[in-house]
Amino acid sequence: MQRRIFCATTALIASIGFAGAAAAQTKWDFATAYPAFNFHSKNNELFVKDVDAATGGKLKITPHFGASLFKMPEIKRAVQTGNAQMGEFFLVSFQNESQLFGVDGLPFLVSSYEEAFKLYQAQKPALQKLLDKQGQVLLYAVAWPPQGIYTKKPVQSVADLKGMKWRVYSPTTARIGELIGAQPVTVQEAELSQALATGVVDGLISSSATGADNKLFESLKYYYNVQAWIPKNAVTVSKKAFAALSKPEQDALLKAAAAAEERGWKESREVDAKSQATLKQGGMSVELPSPQLKADLAKLGETVVKEWTEKAGAEGKAILDTYKAGK
Repeated sequence: MQRRIFCATTALIASIGFAGAAAAQTKWDFATAYPAFNFHSKNNELFVKDVDAATGGKLKITPHFGASLFKMPEIKRAVQTGNAQMGEFFLVSFQNESQLFGVDGLPFLVSSYEEAFKLYQAQKPALQKLLDKQGQVLLYAVAWPPQGIYTKKPVQSVADLKGMKWRVYSPTTARIGELIGAQPVTVQEAELSQALATGVVDGLISSSATGADNKLFESLKYYYNVQAWIPKNAVTVSKKAFAALSKPEQDALLKAAAAAEERGWKESREVDAKSQATLKQGGMSVELPSPQLKADLAKLGETVVKEWTEKAGAEGKAILDTYKAGK
């Protein structure tokens, strides 16, 4: 009898302990818009594994790739409202919300990854403050490869882009479309291949990685490596969800985020070279811009930067001043 009581008591204690452990586990959803094979997604997956290991499984983050949880334009709002604890979004797409989101999409402001990272450091305090007001904590931001021009026909000057059905993903790309006399069409990356196949668009500015991932060489023939700008994806967490974590869990999350940011920027460089090689292998002509095209785009860039600075006001000017002072 005593043995039965002892066994029952042991089982009860074990079950209580298990229930307590289960209750202590926090589960988050991480909404992303890119396919699992994209380099941003792979970096995010490693981040999730690092957090799991560092917290001993107490914080479980489930990534949802390919816009399977929320569509790309909805992800940022989903984090703000708590419908997803974490999310990844393309900063420049939200420039209409605040000009600060668009700083890394300004044409020809940076010409290298080193300069892009310096611009990020100049932008970061204002970005963190803005996201905090929106109920979010910035975990990390990772650059895309430099943006180039994809077309069906050869392009020697901006005049050759006139009339083109121009895919846009931000206010800046839309403004560029207007300035070159193209027909701007908003298309999210998940819909890009279909838009090209059906003739909805026939030209765009995007990264080499986007071209390789979406096999743009099946619809377009030319990629001009103009390195127009180096935009970033931001990964954020709900401020409320972050505050609910214990201090050790918060520290583990931030440490894994710092590692993801460093790893992601390094990977972006490598992906650029690999992606350009993939474009060539697919039959696309990968070229540098002609002197005329480069000059035309530089002039166009000056107009866009001037307009942005006027809209962004003192805070925007301070970011640019800090960046230029650190170059």
